[in-house]
Amino acid sequence: MNPNERLKDLTPFVYAARNGSFAAAATQLNLTPSAIGKRVARLEQRLGTRLFERTTRHLALTDAGQAYYETCIRVLDDLADAQAVLASHTQTPMGRLRIDLPASFGRLVVMPLLIAFSQRHPYLRPHVTFTDRFVDLLEEGVDVAVRIGGVTHRPPAIGSRYLGTEQLIFCAAPSYLARQGEPVSVDRLGEHDCVVYGKHDGAVSPWSATSREGRREPVAVPYRMVLGDSEAQVAALEAGAGIAQMATWLVKDSLRTGRLQHILTGEVADGLPLHLVWPTSRRLTPKIDLLLQALAEQLSIL
Repeated sequence: MNPNERLKDLTPFVYAARNGSFAAAATQLNLTPSAIGKRVARLEQRLGTRLFERTTRHLALTDAGQAYYETCIRVLDDLADAQAVLASHTQTPMGRLRIDLPASFGRLVVMPLLIAFSQRHPYLRPHVTFTDRFVDLLEEGVDVAVRIGGVTHRPPAIGSRYLGTEQLIFCAAPSYLARQGEPVSVDRLGEHDCVVYGKHDGAVSPWSATSREGRREPVAVPYRMVLGDSEAQVAALEAGAGIAQMATWLVKDSLRTGRLQHILTGEVADGLPLHLVWPTSRRLTPKIDLLLQALAEQLSIL
């Protein structure tokens, strides 16, 4: 089928889904309700699935229709953005910008940068999500993502830029150190209350230290508390719950204000790498280029 014919069927479907009515869609598109119904029926026939549950009074999307509607909205938004850029004959960034961030790092570090970026570019419409799970950029329509951790098995359709590696330090609250004392070496951490990060599957992230030969080695410690959220770890440390090895970006404010204290200062370890990732097909648009440049320049806290 001609691509133009596909678009002709797509628009009536989106308007009908948005309004919950063939009649309302017909009014907005200057067509008859019958014409809207025929185009939706043709679309359903081509897709081989029902998109709407129809009654005399109500028009509702099926599960398949809802999924298809969300895809159509992304496609139409991308088309609108492309047309706006071409029509303006400028490099003005505009339109929807879908960004995905790691939860804690995104809230504490990246969001202030994105707010300033969006204020400099008022025609952008950022849509920001926060998650620590793996996000398929192409499947979920993400323009730019920040990832903490390795970028393995990256397909050719995904671009990436290495920004640095987080630094890990040991820290505790002054109240805890006054009560339990400060460990004189990593070997003595087992005598203290250790607060570690744990995943939903029960795995506990090991700490890292320098061996006598100068190599970085994992350190397994008996733990007093396991928490599955980094910000919860900081809160527990500030409350005097124990000692933890934390990324510097996560505790810098706590250290600056004295709520936490850097201990074992000779033990600074490399943590996880930080990357920007994006679909290479979208790199040519001004909004993507400018955002990648801004984040690459400003994410220098590691």
